Amino acid sequence: MPYDTEVLIIGAGMSGLGLAVQIIRKFGVRNFELIEKAEDVGGTWLANKYPGCGCDVASHFYSYSFALNPNWTRKYSMQPEIQAYFRSVAEQYQVVDHIRFHSVVEKAEWDDRDKTWVVTVLDLNTQDRQIRRAKILVSAVGALSVPKECDIPGKDDFKGRMFHSAQWDWDLDWEGKDVVVLGNGCSATQFLPIMASTNPVRKITQFSRQAQYLSERENPYYSSIFKATMRYVPLAMRIYRAVFYWQMERDFSGFPIENGRPIREELKKGNEDYVKRVAPQGYWDALIPKAEIGCKRKVLDTEYLASLHKENVELVHNDPVDRITDTGVQTRSGRDVKADAIVLAIGFATQQMLFPMQITGRHGLRLNEYWESTQVAQAYFGTCVPSFPNFFILMGPNTTTGHLSVIYTVECQINFTLRVIAPIIHSLPSYRARLLPSLTPHLLRPAPTTVEVTAEAAHRDSTWTQKEARKLVWSSGCVNWAVDPKTGLNNMMYPDWQYLFWLRSIFWKKADFEYRDERTGEVVRRNKIDAGRVVGFSAAALLIAGTVWRREGAMEGLGASLKEFGRGLVGWMPMGITASRF
Repeated sequence: MPYDTEVLIIGAGMSGLGLAVQIIRKFGVRNFELIEKAEDVGGTWLANKYPGCGCDVASHFYSYSFALNPNWTRKYSMQPEIQAYFRSVAEQYQVVDHIRFHSVVEKAEWDDRDKTWVVTVLDLNTQDRQIRRAKILVSAVGALSVPKECDIPGKDDFKGRMFHSAQWDWDLDWEGKDVVVLGNGCSATQFLPIMASTNPVRKITQFSRQAQYLSERENPYYSSIFKATMRYVPLAMRIYRAVFYWQMERDFSGFPIENGRPIREELKKGNEDYVKRVAPQGYWDALIPKAEIGCKRKVLDTEYLASLHKENVELVHNDPVDRITDTGVQTRSGRDVKADAIVLAIGFATQQMLFPMQITGRHGLRLNEYWESTQVAQAYFGTCVPSFPNFFILMGPNTTTGHLSVIYTVECQINFTLRVIAPIIHSLPSYRARLLPSLTPHLLRPAPTTVEVTAEAAHRDSTWTQKEARKLVWSSGCVNWAVDPKTGLNNMMYPDWQYLFWLRSIFWKKADFEYRDERTGEVVRRNKIDAGRVVGFSAAALLIAGTVWRREGAMEGLGASLKEFGRGLVGWMPMGITASRF
């Protein structure tokens, strides 16, 4: 049965958009479709619009390696500029026309007879459902896409405004109001100083559970001369980007629990000195963690510590909220704190990966059932799951880091995915149409294939991941969003240097994957796929040459045809080291 689109991508955030662009750049085809629940591209940078929202990775490194931007206004950009950057990339490569906005994927089922994914898409505006059939399915929804639910008793009794920081209520006029903030992570440290000083609240009371490591952040604006240097001086942006990479990558040397202890002690002392220099002494115990530094990602200080000196700010760390009342919150000691609004800065449901979609692979196996068998979400290279052919996950299990840019990691995943699916893409109609004229005999066209990681390879990769993760600081005892509290297993962090992650995306183990012929269902060795493509391209080139030779300008026509043939020949070859590390 024919399919509606060759590649269906769930999500038009950073990872989904990046994959779409790279499909265009690497294969020159546009037969893909993105399903996006929001009204624009950008993912988390569209959803998170709370006051002061910005990035804790330098902009020249928090950007695609294939779309460098010389015009960043400052070292660490704010949400509007970051979202505008992703929109500009989408427009540059004309991806927007391929996106279904205000739509979500409810479920996707593998049709083993037709070797396609059958995807149910819900239009959020009309509530209409539509079936889309695709050869390749990619989840690009991200790990931080589902806000964590508040589990404090009495939440339904509160009569004021209560919302998650990722779902900011812009109808709230906080000036002169009493506000309670639950949580002290990155988002809270960004919006609290603004609420306390810009059209200030009457009182803002913040409740924290664990102290965070806060480090100093300088955020200078870039001058016009600097921007011109980035734009016009050859390699300037690449070198500047490489400097950020090195500064961040070297932090991994402090992650091993034993060998990294001296480095962590030095970093801990630096953070402690900074807190004592900037924050009120009465809050030092609440702001200096007892856990190992690195166990949770450090937070860059956006004038948060300075705001604690204000009379309208109170930080409570030793009297947690016991329940929510109709007028505010009540603490464990019995203290009642009145509130006109409660802001939940409590993070995301990282243990509910791909929730609430239902993904069903071979023999009716559901993805959540497979992950129940592995105790936590696991995937080969964070990307592939056995029994789920032609299915790939970007920002999947064990792909985030505690020290580097997530865009770097996702680009590695994208490069890996493109290498794995190259034989399939080359067999699909849109790619064949670029290289072969309609008169090419059907027998010369390669049969479409499916690909999936073997169960043995996936188990081996998961075993290695968990073994190595237990040696690193995330497993040193603190409560963090990377470790599943029920099993103690890590399903978020990659336990190795990121340059090695990059190398794995290039020198991937072909023996860990099975390609199957669509007509026979038999396993096809990769070298046979490649050899068949050589024969097909060679025969096609001869046909093209014979056709154009008889026409006027035969030599020019033959040259152009052979040039296109050469491009196609390069296309079937396993991609070499073409990905930039930076």
